[in-house]
Amino acid sequence: MKKNMLKISLILMSLNSVGFAKATKPVAKKTAPITVQKVANPNAGLKVYTKSANSNIRNQIANALTQMKSGQYVQAANNLLALSRRPELSAERTQLKYLLGVAMMELNMNQVASFQFVDVIKSADAKYTRQAIEKLLIVTDKLGDETLLNYAIQRIDVTSVPTQHRDMLFYRMGEIKQKAGLYSEAVQLYSKVGEKSRYHLNALYNMGLSQAEANQTDLALGTFQKLLNSRTAANVTDTNKVAAQMAIARTLYQKKDWEASVDAYSKIPRDHMLWHDSIFERSWAMLRAARFRSALSNFQSLHSSYYDNFYIPETLLLRSIVYLYICKYDEMDKVLTLFDKQYGPVEKSISNFLNTKSSAESYFQELNKTFQIKSNEDAELKTQISYRALRHVADEGDVRRSFSYIRKLLEERRLIDANPQIKSSSIGAYSLKLLVNRTKSAKSSTGDMVKAHLQNMLVELKDLKEQSSLIRYEMINGKKESLKKRLAGKDLGEVQVDDKKDRSFYVENGFEYYPFQGEYWLDEVGNYHYLGKQNCE
Repeated sequence: MKKNMLKISLILMSLNSVGFAKATKPVAKKTAPITVQKVANPNAGLKVYTKSANSNIRNQIANALTQMKSGQYVQAANNLLALSRRPELSAERTQLKYLLGVAMMELNMNQVASFQFVDVIKSADAKYTRQAIEKLLIVTDKLGDETLLNYAIQRIDVTSVPTQHRDMLFYRMGEIKQKAGLYSEAVQLYSKVGEKSRYHLNALYNMGLSQAEANQTDLALGTFQKLLNSRTAANVTDTNKVAAQMAIARTLYQKKDWEASVDAYSKIPRDHMLWHDSIFERSWAMLRAARFRSALSNFQSLHSSYYDNFYIPETLLLRSIVYLYICKYDEMDKVLTLFDKQYGPVEKSISNFLNTKSSAESYFQELNKTFQIKSNEDAELKTQISYRALRHVADEGDVRRSFSYIRKLLEERRLIDANPQIKSSSIGAYSLKLLVNRTKSAKSSTGDMVKAHLQNMLVELKDLKEQSSLIRYEMINGKKESLKKRLAGKDLGEVQVDDKKDRSFYVENGFEYYPFQGEYWLDEVGNYHYLGKQNCE
C-alpha cells in the first residue's frame, strides 16, 4: 500500500470500532437520527452512520474503503462514483469525491483526479478543502497544467503543506512571481527550495534568470556559476550544465563584457542542441567586439546546409552588416538576396494561413504535423505554413508545455483503453468523457498560442524586411562612395579584417588548411576560419 493512501487503515479501524467491518443486523432503537462520528485521520475522514441507517449504503461505503485498502482501486472508484451521484447522499458528496480523487491518483489518472479535488475545493467544506488543495497541487504538478496549478497555489497555506511537498510549492510559486515580473519575490521563493529536492537545479537556474531580469548581473553570474559547479561530475552534454554555461555567456553579454562572453559561448559543446544558438549569439558578441573575421567564420557554420530548416532570419541580416563594415559589397548583396529568397516565401505562407484560417483547431493541426514529418520533402508536401516557421513555433516554451500536457491526457486515455476492467465500467465511461472534453479544450488553447506566435513572426519578418531594405540602401551608398574613390585615383588598402593573422598562422598552430569550395561536411561545421581582407579605405 502506498504512503499517500489517506491512511485508510485508520478509517477502517474507526469503522471496526463501531461494528461496521462485518454486516450485522441493525438493532432497533426508539430514536434513529443520523449521527456523525469523527474519525482519527482527518485526511480520509468519512461520516459514519448509526446502525439504524440504510445498511446497503453503509456496506457500500465500507466496501469501497476496504477495496482501496486492498489496492482494488477500480472497484473502489466505481463504488465511490455511484455513491457520489446519489441525491440522498448530498451531504456526504464532498467526502466521497475526495476519496474518489485519491483512488484515481492511485490509478495514475491525474486529470480525472484533479477534477474531483476541484469539486471538493469549490464545495468550501473546511474539513476537506486543505487536503484537496494539497492533492490538487501534486496531480497538477505531474500534469503540468498551469491553470489548475495556479488555482491550487492561490488557495494554499504553505504552513499546512506536508514538508515533502513544500519544495515543489516554493518552486511553483516562484514561477508565478517570475512570470508576473516580481523578480525579487521570485528569488526569495526559489532560495527556499532545498538542495536535495528534485526542483533544486531548476530553482537555481530560474533564480539566476530572475536576477538577470532585475539587472542584478553579478548576483546572476554567481547563481549560474553555483549551478555549473554543482554539475562538474556530470556528462559534458548534461542539460543543466550546458544551460548554466549558456546563461553565464548571456549574462556577460548583458554586462557588455564582449570578450568574456565570447569565451563563455565557446564552451558550449557542439553535440548539444543549444550549440547552434550559442554560435549565433556569440556572433553578436564578436560583432560588438569588432572581431569581424571571427563573426564571419561563425556565419559559415550557421548558414551551412545542415541548418536549412532553422528559422534564423536575423543571422542573414547580421552577416550582411558585417560585410558592410568591411566593405564587401558583392558578398553583402548575395546575403541580402538569400534573405529574400528564403524568408519571402515564409512570410507569404504565414500571411496566407492567417488570412484564411480562423479556428484554433486548424492551427493546432498544422503545428501537429511537425511531429509527424520525417524528411524535408515530406514537409513541403504536408504543411501549408513553411516548415522552418512551424519548427520554430513548436520550440516555444508555452507551446512545448501545452503539447506535453496534451500528451499526458492522451496517456490517460490509452491507460483506459488498455485496461478492459476500467474501460467497461462506469468510471471508465465517466473518465473518457472528461478526458475527451479536456483534450479538446487543451488543443483549442494550444491553437490560440500557435496563432499568436505566427502573428508575432509575421510582424518580425515585416520588420526584418524593412531592415533589409535599409541595409541594401547602405550597400548601394557604400558602392557609390567606393566608386568615387576609385575614380579619384585613391587606392584601397589591403588591411586584414580584424587582425594580422593569415593562413600560415593557422597552419603553424596545428590547423589543417582546406579551402572552402562550396561543400559542407558535418565534421567541419564550427571549424571555419574567414581569411578575407577588408576593402575599406
